[in-house]
Amino acid sequence: MSEVRSDGQLLCETADGIATVTISNPAKRNAMTAGMWSAFPALLDELAVDRAVRVVVLRGAGDTFCAGADLDGLPELLSGAGPRAPAEAEEALAAFCKPTIAAIAGYCLGGGAQLAVACDLRFAATDARFGISPAKLGVVYQATALGRLVELVGTAATKRLIYSGETIDAARALSIGLVDDLTPAAELGDTVRGFAVELTARSQLTLQATKSLLGNLGTESTSRIERAWQAEALRSGEAAEGISAFAERRPPRFPWTGAGFPQPDS
Repeated sequence: MSEVRSDGQLLCETADGIATVTISNPAKRNAMTAGMWSAFPALLDELAVDRAVRVVVLRGAGDTFCAGADLDGLPELLSGAGPRAPAEAEEALAAFCKPTIAAIAGYCLGGGAQLAVACDLRFAATDARFGISPAKLGVVYQATALGRLVELVGTAATKRLIYSGETIDAARALSIGLVDDLTPAAELGDTVRGFAVELTARSQLTLQATKSLLGNLGTESTSRIERAWQAEALRSGEAAEGISAFAERRPPRFPWTGAGFPQPDS
């Protein structure tokens, strides 16, 4: 069974442990409006505490991912007194405790690329196109977004993408590390769903602990976070079940269904 909810023009459908969030603004190639940016963090908060959700897939309606921010609302979003909704949406997605996958078809531009980069993994159709164009608008690209882009593609490739504002094809995006997987457009949905289904069968504690630790590598809190997750793995019986299942050559039935930095399973 699945539940469909509309949150402005962000649509969310949950089935079989996978929440599919759809960016829907077809008249403008799924450009993000101010309302859609603002709605994103609250939607993610709901999915974080929903124990039926194990993986989140972000996609665009129809045959394109997202053409960036809706330019009609750009003056407000850029105003010093205006909301920081795009940055807050991106940060909420990057900090989301569960695995996230961007399913990218068609155009993935500007703010759409920011959202895709903020996901854990990016699966793209072979005909997808990518571009990041603040230099064409005279705006300053956010430092946190730059940092995430550098982690993916390196400093030189980041400079080229930002400086030129050029649109690149999917093969180039794969070669520089901007995406993780390419598949024919007609097969993208099935490919992403198949991978997401695999993740729902894995230890959610392991996946969330890995994401938590990767986000804190090199900080003073790394050791404390690692110890807390290790204690949670023992307390919850997650590790015991995984070891027993391996020894008995059966699929594991992992008991942990929490969310976030160690969340007791109660």
